[in-house]
Amino acid sequence: MGAIVQRGTIKGLLRSTGLRRTHVAAARMCCERYLLSAIGPRRPRDIGRILCYHSVGQSAWGVNDVLPADFRRHIELALSAGWRFVPAAQIARDGGGPKDLAITFDDGLKSVLTHAAPILASYAIPWSLFVVADWSDGRAPWASDTFLGWREIERLAAAGAEIGSHSVSHPNFGLIGAAQTQDELGESRRIIRERSGIDASTFAIPLGQSKNWSAAASQMAREAGYSVVYAQAEETRPAQTVARTFVTRFDGDRIFRALLGGAFDRWEEWV
Repeated sequence: MGAIVQRGTIKGLLRSTGLRRTHVAAARMCCERYLLSAIGPRRPRDIGRILCYHSVGQSAWGVNDVLPADFRRHIELALSAGWRFVPAAQIARDGGGPKDLAITFDDGLKSVLTHAAPILASYAIPWSLFVVADWSDGRAPWASDTFLGWREIERLAAAGAEIGSHSVSHPNFGLIGAAQTQDELGESRRIIRERSGIDASTFAIPLGQSKNWSAAASQMAREAGYSVVYAQAEETRPAQTVARTFVTRFDGDRIFRALLGGAFDRWEEWV
């Protein structure tokens, strides 16, 4: 008879070896992406693709952090394959063309200004940034000097970046009630406007997977004044949202080419 391993035993084993859930998730993600890049189906499509990055050269962001050299390499690979970089709003509006590609960033991290923005400017690529209001307000003592401040966000907006909301405090919208959902949506717009003068009309769902949003939340987003809600998944995304393709630190040439080809369109981040 096979042994049954209890959940508590698994947790104890992980603790005893120094492993944490984040380590296990990262290892699983790495394996999944390498495997799918080799055997995952390519999915031809007649619309554009929006990429979702987080940080560029900010290692504390773990699997979400892409090295600056890799970020530049992604751009070069896309251009050499015939992709055309366009604003995310263009793809959100009408789907764009099959070779249209957009770049977005979630969380409002410092490295977007220091590393990503100069690279993007060198190729004249439009892009979007979704900020967490509390984090840019400095209300994250656990991450001092990690996030962009409002003057830095203003600089990026003045240089052409589209600024949108990523909520007030980055909750899992699949686990919070209606009152908090309304507050996270409405207050984030108000804070961004008050701090920077920017009227954020687009929203990126924190975590952005199929279980992190609902039809009711989409309705509340429209009532709060958002014209577009972006997910962080393609074919599995919540209804009434715009698809984005998640990019990770593991995405070298082979994985990135597979990503552009649709190999990960049914894949979701394991959180």
